[in-house]
Amino acid sequence: MKNPAVMLTDAALADLRAAFGPRLSVGHAVRDAHAQSESLVSGPPPEAVVFPETTAEVAELARLSDRHGFALVGWGAGTSLEGHALAVLGGVTVDFARMDRVLEVRPEDMVAVVQPGITRERLNEELRATGLFFPVDPGANASLGGIAATRASGTAAVRYGTMRGNVLGLEVVLAGGEVIRTGTAAPKSSAGYDLTALMVGSEGTLGLITELTLRLHGQPEAVSAAACAFPAMVAAVDCVIATIQTGLPMARIEFLDAATVAAVNAFSGLSLPPAPQLLVEFHGSPEGVAEQAARFGEIAEGFGATGFQWAKAPEDRKRLWAARHAAYRAILASRPGSRAIVTDACVPISALAAAVEETAADIAASGLPGPILGHVGDGNFHAILMVRDGDAGEAATAKALAHRMAERALRLGGTITGEHGIGLGKRGLMAAEHGAGGWAAMGRIKAALDPKGLMNPGKLVP
Repeated sequence: MKNPAVMLTDAALADLRAAFGPRLSVGHAVRDAHAQSESLVSGPPPEAVVFPETTAEVAELARLSDRHGFALVGWGAGTSLEGHALAVLGGVTVDFARMDRVLEVRPEDMVAVVQPGITRERLNEELRATGLFFPVDPGANASLGGIAATRASGTAAVRYGTMRGNVLGLEVVLAGGEVIRTGTAAPKSSAGYDLTALMVGSEGTLGLITELTLRLHGQPEAVSAAACAFPAMVAAVDCVIATIQTGLPMARIEFLDAATVAAVNAFSGLSLPPAPQLLVEFHGSPEGVAEQAARFGEIAEGFGATGFQWAKAPEDRKRLWAARHAAYRAILASRPGSRAIVTDACVPISALAAAVEETAADIAASGLPGPILGHVGDGNFHAILMVRDGDAGEAATAKALAHRMAERALRLGGTITGEHGIGLGKRGLMAAEHGAGGWAAMGRIKAALDPKGLMNPGKLVP
């Protein structure tokens, strides 16, 4: 693969202006807005930003990219944590904000067809009258194209699965402008290579997603949520392991350490006890939810849980989960003037207690604040490592901690990222997880589909 040209030529800009008119921007404010990252991962602004409105326009953009040799980098809501959408080799950022419609809902098939720029919250607002919902909830109100491109998941994955299992098909514009469709609306298929699975998680390095066919789920008849406190972090994690191993069908089970609880209480006005917490949610019939909640209560009390706070009213549940989703902002607010490195380890459930305990000890020894929280029902947890803006020493300490956390996850049979993806931040760890041969095989797939290296270059693959 060749690296794309860093600078847009005058001829390239002229063709882009002719194709997109005022929806091409080279202004500093717009370009700088597309050079932001939620974490310490940084990069330069793109040389231009284009706002397409149709698949045909994205295909034309890919043809221009191929003709003039400039890179294309997809952009959704800009919430990624590993620098996936940074234009590290220049070129054009493709902002999908104007491709944000629900194209079709088929309630009888439990399927929705959407454009990539629509966010998960807006999709669920539009689905409200159908009795269906889309369950993948990464916390941030991310675009569905971005959620698919990073193979994200979130709080409800323990019951409803990750994006991988909830995308049935895609429309993708490949390098050079060819448009392909992958998958169908059928519940399953054994017809050839699974191109949908290949594209989900490819982080824009193989093509630009322009349409998604999504699996929907029925809105539960009854929902109940609760928070409970534990005497120690390990007790809470052991409770999660025991709960999952009993087969209790949790819809969500989230862990917050004591530092996270303090930050959330201050930021969101909650009054959770100042101790490690589990936040849980059950979906089903009224009788089933009551039975599941009672069984969980028995398990949790066996690990020393106290102070159950049940939230059955929709507004109470909404407040509880809004506070959980605001935990990242709450933690940053607890140390003004800081930025964060957000780690993302995922391990087999049997190794969860060891992973969390070792990580907590490592963070404590470093002297950095690093609250721990996560979607522990599927073995996924995060440490929010806070670094004072501009403090090179703290940044180096945090990056070393994050590296050790990834190595620890691999040692325990897990992965370096459960849901955030690779982007720039974890590219150097790919060989450790997949082996040199496996990572090189990914590079050969990239070279076959994008021989000029124009699709989100510098990311994911060797």
